[in-house]
Amino acid sequence: MVRMMQGMHGAGHAHDPDRDFLAMMIPHHEGAVEMARLVLIHGRDPLVRQLAEDIIAGQTVEIAAMRALAIVQAEL
Repeated sequence: MVRMMQGMHGAGHAHDPDRDFLAMMIPHHEGAVEMARLVLIHGRDPLVRQLAEDIIAGQTVEIAAMRALAIVQAEL
């Protein structure tokens, strides 16, 4: 959680809503993936573990998309 919050708040502000959104959402999603991985290591409830797997799958794709958009935004 601390790493996620530092990433979100340490991203700075470009004063561009699109860039700022991407800069903050990437670490937010990365934090969710990390928490989900910890559930897969330590969790026991099959429903929670399935949710964690779904989060990892979905948010990994979203992180890649946001990184690609961040590159495009930086070039504008």
